[in-house]
Amino acid sequence: MSMLKKMELKKHMMTAISFFLPVVVGAGFLLAIGNILGGQNIEDFSAGFTFADTLTTMGNLGLGLLPMVAATAISFSIADKPGIAPGIIVGMVSSSIGAGFLGGLLGGYIAGYLVQFIKKYVKVPKWMEGLMPTLIIPFLGAALAGLIMFYIIGTPISVFTEYLTAYLGNLNTSSLFLYGVIIGVLSSIDYGGPINKIVFSFVFTLFSEGIYEPITVLILASMVTPFGMTMAYFISKLFRKKIYTKLEVETLKTAFPMGICQITEGCFPIVMNDIIRCVVATGIGGGIGGGLSMLWAADSRIPAGGMFALPTMENPIGFIAALLIGSLATAIALIILKKPVTDAQENKVKEHEEADIDISDLRIS
Repeated sequence: MSMLKKMELKKHMMTAISFFLPVVVGAGFLLAIGNILGGQNIEDFSAGFTFADTLTTMGNLGLGLLPMVAATAISFSIADKPGIAPGIIVGMVSSSIGAGFLGGLLGGYIAGYLVQFIKKYVKVPKWMEGLMPTLIIPFLGAALAGLIMFYIIGTPISVFTEYLTAYLGNLNTSSLFLYGVIIGVLSSIDYGGPINKIVFSFVFTLFSEGIYEPITVLILASMVTPFGMTMAYFISKLFRKKIYTKLEVETLKTAFPMGICQITEGCFPIVMNDIIRCVVATGIGGGIGGGLSMLWAADSRIPAGGMFALPTMENPIGFIAALLIGSLATAIALIILKKPVTDAQENKVKEHEEADIDISDLRIS
């Protein structure tokens, strides 16, 4: 496969992730708050329900739509608006036959490229051209993509998902730790970038099948960076080693609260100033914390939310312990790896800040 084709496939996947992440966060928080309040999923609306039940139900409904959202986003990314209807339908078919999130992703590619094929090769009389975008393309694209999902790829995906679920459910202790390390490292080394998002697609597939530990590792790994960098600041003061500039210290004041909510991007100003050492340190912390989280069966029942996911876990203490140990590992690695900040570096940062606000060139005529 050519590099250009690989980049195109990746672009469509990134589009899907950017579409369904807000759904994951919104539905996840609804589910978390509903669970905290003691809500149950509503099975029979005529029997009555509480406010907490409505939140829990909305959360479950939102998460249940993710195969359709992913399929629609990928199909739309490939074929633009004509890909929307086939994407919706193939995603719903994937959900109904048990192919789940993975089926939705593959179904989106099938629907999108089928629509492109139809647009390019299906010719109609001139008087029917107006019906192509509203009738012929949606009908043919949805019918073909849905039939492929029903009769060709749906069952193998469902069987594979069941096998993977059973395999991960029977892992021994050492294997659990190793898988946690791998997920933790991959989730932490690009700070919410494409690697993190691809890992999210994999662990969310498991999450949708009732295996919650892998996605909890990803939640933890996304928090290790801001927590570890903040720990490193305080520990470095004990050793009288200055590892951050004043501007970077100010960055921590926003990065840490963002980290509580599982938002890593607040650390970018620090990371970009010393990217290699930061990647190594966060990879170490993410791997150690992820391995321990998996080993101790921390199991978030929502796929995002940071500390707000704690009430949904059966072992929140294990999660907190793994997070603190992983963050401490990141902090120690940063203190060891990072060079002390010199006065020249501080002055350079100060001059840069002054240059940014320099108004000496302003003229009023």
